[in-house]
Amino acid sequence: MSKRLWAVLIALAFVAAACGADDVEDAVETAEEAVEDEMSDDEMSDDEMSDDEMSDDEMSDDDMDDMSEGAAGLQLASTDLGDIIVDIHGNTIYLFTPDAQSTPTCLDGCVDNWPLVVETIEVGEGLDADLLGSVEHPSGVLQATYNGWPLYYFANDAAAGDTNGQGVNDVWFVIDAAGNAIS
Repeated sequence: MSKRLWAVLIALAFVAAACGADDVEDAVETAEEAVEDEMSDDEMSDDEMSDDEMSDDEMSDDDMDDMSEGAAGLQLASTDLGDIIVDIHGNTIYLFTPDAQSTPTCLDGCVDNWPLVVETIEVGEGLDADLLGSVEHPSGVLQATYNGWPLYYFANDAAAGDTNGQGVNDVWFVIDAAGNAIS
C-alpha cells in the first residue's frame, strides 16, 4: 500500500475520532475501501492494461517485435517488377533520375509527393551494405542513399507493396539490389 494512501487513512481516522467513536469505524471503513480500489488499479497486469494506459517507457510486445524485425532498414521484396528495395514495413523505395547519383534535386513541393527516406544504417539479406550511404538534403535532413541514389517514397503508395510511383514522368523508378533503376 502506498504511503499516500496510509496517510489518508490515518488522517480520516483522526478526523473521525474528533467527531465521536461511531464515526471512527465508518471513516476507517471508507478509507480502507478507497485504498483497496486504488491498489486494484495499481496492480492491473500488463495484459489488462491497454496500449493507451502504458507509460512512455513501457513497450508493447508488438513494439518489441517491430524493433527486432527492424534490424535491417532496407530489404528486398519480390514484386511483379522483380526484386526491389523496400523499407522494413514493405513500403516501396524510389530513385529520381535527375539526382544523377549525387545531390538530391527533389525540393519543396516535390518532397510533398516524394517524401525522403531518412538516413538508414542497415540493409537486409541480398543488399550490399557498402552501397548504403547518406547525403545531406538541402532541407538539412540526412537522406538515405543506395548506390549513390538519394532515396524516396511515393505519397500515393497507400499500402506496403504498392508501386504506384513506378515510371512517373519517366524519371521515378523502383530500385534493384544492385542499386539501379528498374524501368
